[in-house]
Amino acid sequence: MNTTYPEVENSIGMATDAADAIGDKAVSAGHRAKDAASAVMRKGEDAAAYVGHKAEDATSSLGGTLKSMGESVRDKSPQSGMAGTATSAVAHSLERTGDYLQSEGLSGIADDLTNVVRRNPIPALLAAIGVGFLIAQATSRRS
Repeated sequence: MNTTYPEVENSIGMATDAADAIGDKAVSAGHRAKDAASAVMRKGEDAAAYVGHKAEDATSSLGGTLKSMGESVRDKSPQSGMAGTATSAVAHSLERTGDYLQSEGLSGIADDLTNVVRRNPIPALLAAIGVGFLIAQATSRRS
């Protein structure tokens, strides 16, 4: 005796339709969440690029300032004698540093520092330990 129950079959069909609708909404919500996360990530990348660009600009500006300081020191210093030689060396160093900062920027500085550490790992490690020690001493005195 195989009896069908139309009310049960109708209820099962409605439940199935409801489950499908809920599943579709969940998938849609997942896609919207993924899109929102992608948008946030793009905004973060844009912000990081903006900050990086501003840092490069500031580095270049600092280079220009150092070059100007070097020229000013050279112009206002004595031209002969021991003081003239010393101030000329300082002016030359300021100008070279300014040129370096303008031409290389932060990425060039990072590349050069990486190369120095690769070529001299032990001294670099010792210098890092020394700097860390000095920072620890400076911060522990403030506490």
